[in-house]
Amino acid sequence: MTPETITADAAGTWTLGDLTVNRIGFGAMRLTGSAAFHLGTPSDRERSVAVLRRAVELGVDHIDTAAFYFSSLRSANEIINSALSPYSDDLVIVTKVGPYRDWSGEWGTSARPEDLRGHVEENLRQLGRDHLDVVNLRRMGQDSIAEHFGALAELRDKGLIRHLGISNVSPGHLAEAQAVAPVVCVQNRFGLGSGTPGSDEMLRICAEQGIAFVPFYAIAGEGGEQGAASGHDEAVLTIAEAHGATPAQIRLAWTLAQGPHVLAIPGTGNPDHLVENVAAGALRLTDDELDTLNSLHDKAG
Repeated sequence: MTPETITADAAGTWTLGDLTVNRIGFGAMRLTGSAAFHLGTPSDRERSVAVLRRAVELGVDHIDTAAFYFSSLRSANEIINSALSPYSDDLVIVTKVGPYRDWSGEWGTSARPEDLRGHVEENLRQLGRDHLDVVNLRRMGQDSIAEHFGALAELRDKGLIRHLGISNVSPGHLAEAQAVAPVVCVQNRFGLGSGTPGSDEMLRICAEQGIAFVPFYAIAGEGGEQGAASGHDEAVLTIAEAHGATPAQIRLAWTLAQGPHVLAIPGTGNPDHLVENVAAGALRLTDDELDTLNSLHDKAG
C-alpha cells in the first residue's frame, strides 16, 4: 500500500452528533496562503481548489473552516464553495465564530452575543449553504461563554445550525455550555510539543463524555499560524525513520492515538502534504513508541 492509495477511513470514524466522519479531516486555514490570515503570500487559487477536491477523493468528509480565514486575495470559504459545491450529503463542514477581522485583515473586537447571527450568516453566504453542520464558538478570553453559546443555541433552534461545539476552552466552559445545549466537539490547541493549559484534562473529559476532541496546530506546534517548524526532536525523527514516515505524520499518528474520540484536521495547500497527512491515519505506533512520545509531550507541557 502506497500513501497515494490510503484513504481517510484508515483512521476510523467518530460521530459529531448524528454526523459520522472519518477521524482524519482537513483544516482550511492554509488554503489561502503560505501562512495563515495575512501573514504569508496568497496561494494559487487553482492549486487550492485542486487540493480540496483531492481531499474529498481521498475520503476526507470533515472540513474545518471560518469566515475569518482569508488573505489579501483568497477566502477559504469561497474556495470551498467553488471546489465542492454542490456538496455531497456526507460532507460535514465545521465553522467557527467569535473572532472578527475587518476588510483589511486586521483583527477587530470579538463578537458580542448579538453579533453572532451576522457571523453565522456570513459563513452561510460564503459557503452557499442554507444551514451549517457544526458551529464552534471560539472563546476570545471572556470568563463566561454562557450568553454567547446561548445565542448560538437560539440559531440552532431556528434551523441555521445543526450542532454546536466550543473552542479554546477549559472544563468549566464545557460544563457552562452543556447547561445551555449539547456540545458535540471541543477544539483546543493540542499537539505533541504544545498545548494550552487544561487541554490534557479536556482530552480526558471529552473521552469520558463521548465528545469529539479536535486539536488544532497538531503539526504546527509552536509554529502556530506560520505553519510547522523545521526542527524535530531526535526521538520523533527516529520513530519516523522506523516507519518510513515523515515527522509530521508521526505527530498526527500520535495525536490520533490519544483516543478514538480524537479527530485530526491538518491543513495544507500542498497536494503532496495532503496525501501524507491522510496516509498518517494508517500509521500504528508501538506501545514503546507511544511511551516515548508521551514523555516528550509531558515535558513540553
